[in-house]
Amino acid sequence: MNNFNFYAPTKIVFGKGSENEVGKLVAQQKCRKVLLHYGSGSVKKTGLLERVKKSLEEVGIDYTELGGVVPNPRLSLVRKGIEICKKENVDFLLAVGGGSVIDSAKAIGYGATNDFDVWEIFEKKNSPKACLPIGVILTIAASGSEMSSSAVITNEDGWKKRGSHSDLCRPRFAIMNPELTMTLPEYQTMCGATDILMHTMERYFTKGGNMMITDEIAEGLMRTVIANTRILLKNPNDYDARAEIMWAGSLSHNDLTGLGNYGDDFATHRLEHELGGMFDVAHGAGLAALWGTWARYVVTDCTGRFKKFALKVWNVSVKETDSDLDIAMKGIEATEDFFREIKMPTNLRELGINPTDEQIKELAEKCAAATGGKVGSAKVLFTDDMLNIFEASR
Repeated sequence: MNNFNFYAPTKIVFGKGSENEVGKLVAQQKCRKVLLHYGSGSVKKTGLLERVKKSLEEVGIDYTELGGVVPNPRLSLVRKGIEICKKENVDFLLAVGGGSVIDSAKAIGYGATNDFDVWEIFEKKNSPKACLPIGVILTIAASGSEMSSSAVITNEDGWKKRGSHSDLCRPRFAIMNPELTMTLPEYQTMCGATDILMHTMERYFTKGGNMMITDEIAEGLMRTVIANTRILLKNPNDYDARAEIMWAGSLSHNDLTGLGNYGDDFATHRLEHELGGMFDVAHGAGLAALWGTWARYVVTDCTGRFKKFALKVWNVSVKETDSDLDIAMKGIEATEDFFREIKMPTNLRELGINPTDEQIKELAEKCAAATGGKVGSAKVLFTDDMLNIFEASR
């Protein structure tokens, strides 16, 4: 195992009706004015936004608001939020939505408190020195941004999708009522479950230095997500299954499932970021479309981990004549079968895109530029490897 630091300061308020506590939680932050940040429609249609406003008003919290966040959240809206915060002396951000809203709020928090352009943080040209405090009311179980140190933003100038990591942006609290996810379309639910799985899988596939307890937590989390996603496919209003998925999403990306590991892989995520930037695809679906190709490309470099994944997560049937690689491949196939079962794509064609050769080259070059020329732990990928994976995913 490796040395590690673990920091998870976010207070979780979980369960039915928990959103009604938002006024009290915000008041505890001793703030003067809140920016209420949200997406484009569902928080209004469900009445959640009005309930949030009422809760803030009841405790005398002044607020302004900024809606319009879209999947693959845009830098232009972040800049608008920064202007509002500076103009109206906002000192707390309340994100009501899923990962895109939370990431947008994190970027606004950076931009409002640092004396340089916020995009420099995502381009790795500068590091944040501060961030406005953030609270969350989660409506989509997926990204884990409600407990993570990460944020991902898309710059419309060149359609670059870039991520940043800093403990400064970890939310002060996250309100999590599984009932709020019941209005999601099936496709969004399944994309979210895929993203949750991938956050743990990206930490799981390493080439050494693993901890038994971390592996057991990761494997149990993945089995839990798989089982409860199947329940939601049949009964989307199952509260207990929604709760299991929602809490798994937070645990999957607050670093718990990678403690002591040799190194996070996250190659599939970095490859998908370029797909999301260029084609604006749903993040979870993009991950599913790339993962099988990535797995086959790296499996001979990390066979032991893939074998363990096949046995502990998928409980694959094994013959006496099966080699370690045979077992590993069964795990890859089981994962792809599950993606198909929950109506996720397993290649770019099924994702609904058909990149040209020039676009494939551009995707690889952008990924290489964003990662400093290499990425991965199961197998370190360079520009040519990235190109090969994009090509084989078509």
